[in-house]
Amino acid sequence: MQIYARMFKRFGPLSWWPADTAFEVCIGAILTQNTAWTNVEKAIRALKLAGMVSAEALRDCDPEQLARLIRPAGYFNVKTRRLKEFVAWLFLQHAGSLDRMFAGNWHELRAELLRVRGIGPETADSILLYAGNKPTFVVDAYTRRLFQRLGLLPEASGYEDTRDLFMAHLPEDVRLFNEYHAQIVEQCKRYCRKKPLCNGCPLGDSCPSQQS
Repeated sequence: MQIYARMFKRFGPLSWWPADTAFEVCIGAILTQNTAWTNVEKAIRALKLAGMVSAEALRDCDPEQLARLIRPAGYFNVKTRRLKEFVAWLFLQHAGSLDRMFAGNWHELRAELLRVRGIGPETADSILLYAGNKPTFVVDAYTRRLFQRLGLLPEASGYEDTRDLFMAHLPEDVRLFNEYHAQIVEQCKRYCRKKPLCNGCPLGDSCPSQQS
């Protein structure tokens, strides 16, 4: 929480995820795999113009048309299959309803999502936190980089080890998890880059990497 407080004092409230609906969050979580968010925004804009931001529309959409619409997000053929598989699972298991999907135990839902082809831990946690308002921490490459440099994670730490660090040491609070992740992203974009810019870093005086 001290790390969070320092970043928040520097950057102010940032919160994340930009979307009009929970289903749009789910689409974005799949499309953002291996690409920049600016590319995802272009793809989602095209889907909106085509009236494709719903489970029913994606289920019934021709795969070639869907691939054309999401082309800006990259790997469009792969992501077309992933969107189709997610929607097929949503209808098979939850009658196509996000409300029904999120109504049960979210730990069990996380395990369900991880069994859907193309949905890994980061995508599953993004769907749960940002679309479902469930208290699960989202980890990305920024998170691992920052907390390894702070000496709180070993270099070989994987996704689940990193997530466990946050789940064990923070209160289960959806707004905190949302804001904390946004703060980490901002910190790593400004300071804790691959080649770090340590001058002025709000965490510098407690960072072993900077001191060494």
